[in-house]
Amino acid sequence: MKLILLERVEKLGAIGDVVTVKDGFARNFLLPRQKALRATSANQAVFEAQRAQIEARNAENRAEAERRGQRLDGSTYVLIRQAGESGQLYGSVSARDVSDVAQAQGDRVERNQVVLETPIKTLGVHTVKVRLHPEVTVTVSVNIARSVDEAERQARGENVIASAFDQERLDAEAQARDLFEGGAGQAIADDRAGGFA
Repeated sequence: MKLILLERVEKLGAIGDVVTVKDGFARNFLLPRQKALRATSANQAVFEAQRAQIEARNAENRAEAERRGQRLDGSTYVLIRQAGESGQLYGSVSARDVSDVAQAQGDRVERNQVVLETPIKTLGVHTVKVRLHPEVTVTVSVNIARSVDEAERQARGENVIASAFDQERLDAEAQARDLFEGGAGQAIADDRAGGFA
């Protein structure tokens, strides 16, 4: 289907471009959201007559998005979730979760503005894009942790999963050393010393 774009659409075109897209994409996304018009001669004439107004409205919306983006860019949001020993979440963090935590902190971020290729399924600090306008995209950080303390450690740059494995390894080495030096290892050494004496 041929359409005239009323706003910039990523990977498709800019305002006024005549593009050919699949019928489903046009009927289900572009036309209902008023991002495009069917490319007919009547619509072309209407678009040309209103082009200045459409471009002015787009510039105003972009300026508003840039103002919001300056405040939002680089923000960090903390999500407390349950996870296993290896850092794998029980469930996942979706665009809705990011939107909800941003709104809880007073930032106006809609679910459809959060750009996640796939849901987040591990602990850690993840970079997430937020598209406030077709021409304005900012990045925020989402710190997913099991506790507030763990979130603070991750914010300082510590890899809490690796730290936990390192601590477990050190504890196991210390237990093995204690066991050999003063526990069962000592009894075996005494038996051997007594048998050869």
